[in-house]
Amino acid sequence: MADKIHYEHILYIIFASIIILFMFFDLGIFNRKAHEIKFKEALYQTIFWVVISFAFNYLIYLYIGKKEAIEYLTTYVTEKSLSIDNIFVFIIILNFFDIKKKHYHKILVYGILGAVIFRALFIFIGGMLVEQFSWILYIFGAVLVYTGVKLFFTKEDKKFNPDDNILYKYLTRHFKFSPDKDSGKIIIKENGVRHFTVLFLVIVVIESTDIIFALDSIPAVFSITQDTFVIYTSNIFAIMGLRSMFFLLRNVINRFKFLQQGISIVLVFIGAKMLAEIFGYEFSISLSLLIILIILISSILLSATLRKHIHYLKENDEDKN
Repeated sequence: MADKIHYEHILYIIFASIIILFMFFDLGIFNRKAHEIKFKEALYQTIFWVVISFAFNYLIYLYIGKKEAIEYLTTYVTEKSLSIDNIFVFIIILNFFDIKKKHYHKILVYGILGAVIFRALFIFIGGMLVEQFSWILYIFGAVLVYTGVKLFFTKEDKKFNPDDNILYKYLTRHFKFSPDKDSGKIIIKENGVRHFTVLFLVIVVIESTDIIFALDSIPAVFSITQDTFVIYTSNIFAIMGLRSMFFLLRNVINRFKFLQQGISIVLVFIGAKMLAEIFGYEFSISLSLLIILIILISSILLSATLRKHIHYLKENDEDKN
């Protein structure tokens, strides 16, 4: 046990060093000048974060144990899949505020920095609650089943309503804002008075949206393991790769028509798995990982098949005409 804690501390240092170094190079060197992230650059960054995440998983396997390594992988895949839903919403928000593509990177970096902080807060509070009140996992399970069923039957909303966001309403009522969204600055001075810009508003809206998503994803990963080290590191590595995934998928994500249903089924499965423990039924971590992967891959393949079928029917109609 002492060795495990010792190695966890070392891996925490490695983990923190990776995050800090990436932020330094990303903001201080590679992306000091605002520019649009192209597909090729996003692909390289996505591959980078997947490789780093799996390399860290290998270190967990070597120095902490096989069980924790499988738990890490399962929580990573779960968080990654649930994060895809964030991308849909981020696209809607950025389009609503008509933000230039060259500023997307800066907004998402600040959003991820906030996510690193808030996820740590939620995970460690959740860990303490689960440790003190184990029955809270069953409440998490019921919430996930309800959320999953609701998401399954919810039609994709293509509009963003700012009046639904409490922080947006509060900030616009109590602070001075400039309509500037071209300078890339968060605060500017107009006539000697400091104003927040639209970019600041978008960052707050995106961050508040991520907090709402965390209320689903954090209970989901607690169904897999209650090890806060495993949960936090896998969660943050998944979040760090979210930004590059956004640039990679933003032009094609709408093609996956059944991905939302796939994610909803994952939520229902995880919630049901938690509730099944009341009756003594337990799923192994390996089996849970396999089921989650099958659900996600099936939803993607079904989306691709339907798209191909629709395209085939259109071509036939064109030939007839």
